[in-house]
Amino acid sequence: MTALNKLFNTQTQEIEISGIRVFDEKISSIEGLIKLTLGQPDFPTPQHVKDAGIAAINNNMSFYTGMAGELRLRTAMSNFMKTKYNVYYNPETEILTTVGATEALASALLTILNPGDKVLIPSPFFSLYEPLVILGRAEPIYIDTSENDFILSPNMIEQAMEEHGDRVKAVILNYPTNPTGVTWNQEEVIAIADTLKNYPNLFAISDEIYSELVYEGKHISLGEYLFDQTIVINGLSKSHAMTGWRLGFTLAPKAITQQMIKVHQYLVTSASSITQYAGIEALENGMDDALPMRAEYKKRRDYIYEIMSRLGFEIAKPNGAFYIFAKIPDAYTQNSFDFCYDLAVKAKIGFIPGVAFGKAGEGYIRLSYASSMDDIKEVMTRLETYMKTTKV
Repeated sequence: MTALNKLFNTQTQEIEISGIRVFDEKISSIEGLIKLTLGQPDFPTPQHVKDAGIAAINNNMSFYTGMAGELRLRTAMSNFMKTKYNVYYNPETEILTTVGATEALASALLTILNPGDKVLIPSPFFSLYEPLVILGRAEPIYIDTSENDFILSPNMIEQAMEEHGDRVKAVILNYPTNPTGVTWNQEEVIAIADTLKNYPNLFAISDEIYSELVYEGKHISLGEYLFDQTIVINGLSKSHAMTGWRLGFTLAPKAITQQMIKVHQYLVTSASSITQYAGIEALENGMDDALPMRAEYKKRRDYIYEIMSRLGFEIAKPNGAFYIFAKIPDAYTQNSFDFCYDLAVKAKIGFIPGVAFGKAGEGYIRLSYASSMDDIKEVMTRLETYMKTTKV
């Protein structure tokens, strides 16, 4: 195997396993550890959705579906988007069913990217984006949003476009954002859309997987104001606590969707039939399944925000998703990795170092409040003890 070790795809050799997963595994063996590391809802999938999945198995619905997914599912997703976010996608030609939002992003990027293209990525960013861009033989260009409370501004986009010119093929947008929980209001979405219209050859890939977890106001989809250029990414992992079911969607104009179906077919053929029938139930009869989860997440957010702010962490208060992205107090001189590892060893609590989300995340920590309130209270107690007793 020695000779073969030098023959891998060069893009594969450039990427690494997600820093989130690496750090999570590194600390997992620490006895007594409570982890607030992964973005996975602690709620079960709603019972009526589980029942639909079970019924699909019992009814032998275990065959390939069409490449784009069951039309009834796509129709339900079209109605969901129209009802919730005031944007219509034709279920027959503009919606593609994928194996989670991850495959949706992969299919979108592999469809549009050519060698030498550049992709704008606001930073800090979810760790999936950078490797997918590199695998597409393109170059990620990072836009540091840390000086603007993690809000991407039109001016930031214009500066990046001026610097990198016509090689920029796409911008990846994510709101509510992982890792910060920051999201955009209608005015901000319109401003971004109006700016991107000045670059008609630029694709906007809008990752809106947390769209149902907005606490004040409502989610505004970029597709409503920039339909022709936008590939919306969404799915049921967060809205219906279905991370393990792996069901996502791309929503885009017909011409774009027709090309993405080709890539999707050769990656996965089609999404799981059983999952699709569960998804039909979720979208047709569980459009508001996220509401009780959202209410509980908001309570957790407020609890953590109050305590960590009091302990000296600077936090751009999140209005969506289920993450706190907190600046480590200046008195602590370790980098984010060492700070989080020290917390894990000494306080038995697991957070993710901010550097896992790009250079703009250094000096921060991310914690997920998709965990029980009992665990969160214990973690905050341990964190307070650590901050009061650990010398810096």
